[in-house]
Amino acid sequence: MRTWVRSCITAVTVSATLVATGLPAAACGEDDKPATPATRTLGDPGAIKNVRSVGNVPDAAGAISINFLDYGRRDVMVVSGEFGLKVYDLTKNPAAPKLVGQVSLPGLWETEDTEVDQNRKLVFLSRDPRAFEGNTHNGESGIYVVDVSRPEAPAIVSYTKVPAGHTTSCVDNCRYLWTGGPAKADDQPADWGGRPIWVTDVRDPRHPKVNPEPIELARNDGKTDYVHDVQVDGDGVAWVSGRGGVRGYWTNGVHRDPVTNKVRRATAHDPVPYAGGGIAETAAPSRFMHNSFHPAGHRVGDGAWRGQDLIYATEENFVDGCAGDGVLTISSLKGSYHGEGWRSTPSQPFRLQSVGTWGVNGQEGSDPASDDCSAHYFDVRGKVLVQSFYAQGTRFLDVSDPTNPRQIAYYRPGDASAWAPYWHGKYVYVADNARGVDILQLTK
Repeated sequence: MRTWVRSCITAVTVSATLVATGLPAAACGEDDKPATPATRTLGDPGAIKNVRSVGNVPDAAGAISINFLDYGRRDVMVVSGEFGLKVYDLTKNPAAPKLVGQVSLPGLWETEDTEVDQNRKLVFLSRDPRAFEGNTHNGESGIYVVDVSRPEAPAIVSYTKVPAGHTTSCVDNCRYLWTGGPAKADDQPADWGGRPIWVTDVRDPRHPKVNPEPIELARNDGKTDYVHDVQVDGDGVAWVSGRGGVRGYWTNGVHRDPVTNKVRRATAHDPVPYAGGGIAETAAPSRFMHNSFHPAGHRVGDGAWRGQDLIYATEENFVDGCAGDGVLTISSLKGSYHGEGWRSTPSQPFRLQSVGTWGVNGQEGSDPASDDCSAHYFDVRGKVLVQSFYAQGTRFLDVSDPTNPRQIAYYRPGDASAWAPYWHGKYVYVADNARGVDILQLTK
């Protein structure tokens, strides 16, 4: 959640160039570093190993997130960013995306982890209160629903104000959206550390309905705090990341609620806790978890951790220099299935057991002069995890041994500003805020 020089910089409307500038540091959330340019080695050519660059989409500069839509014989990529939404056809040559349509919203912020409804061909864009020269104190936030049933003519079919807007995520097969973040508004409770989740019913995408009562409260040792993002695993469990850790919920079906010990039906408005909790401070000192991944349906890991239920999460954290910036964390969910993460308090805190971590500081291929080193979004295919580290580029890790994630490849252009990588087909598509979209192929 940062632009060129950190997430605290918000995008503002500019001319048709769609280039964004920054607001003063005062516009930052408390989790953000002040808006100072990242240090880079002058003339740094970058570094690459075991990766082949097969293409680049420079007209997507300002990119923040990528997703894909399947039209049968047609393969389409949607890119969201400071420009709004751009639609590219990958069918003829996935290494050379062809721009076919767009929705122009220059100054949009932030649209991280933009999600799509494959069946209805909808894209959900989250409007942060800092969009269009706004701020977290009183800026407007909400959700744009974009119809992409015709890739050449994407169209906004509705816009709905929501009290949160940093990210918005599909739950229950995109019948509902969970929207969270960023820092709290002035008219929200003084004891909140950030915005929780609001639920929006999008079964009728032209007339979304927002539930006025938020959920995922008291997530940080009993304090309502900043929910950053939600990822749904293959079993349908929605994993909520933010300040205080990662907690998973059922959003449909009948389950035993481990907090009340009663069997009840889960809904998007009243989900049933599953597992999770705070991440150990030894693994993630800030405990601000940016996003997560739960390998539902299979268990990964060798040795003592084979068969264990693990949660992968990114700590996004910026401090002076690079050594203390946020890392990839891997934790065991063991001991969290009976509501422990929902009973945690400052006096009796519950923390997941840390299994392993990985950070880019000092790793092969890194720019030692750069202070732009926090972990950001990642994607997993099999035993290979690919992750963006801003100016330190995109890293490929072998996570077959979760206690010892091992770098096997990297791609770091000298001007990298990598935000999020996505496996798709035989390539990895990287949303790079400076370069647009880089298209990579792992060669080993």
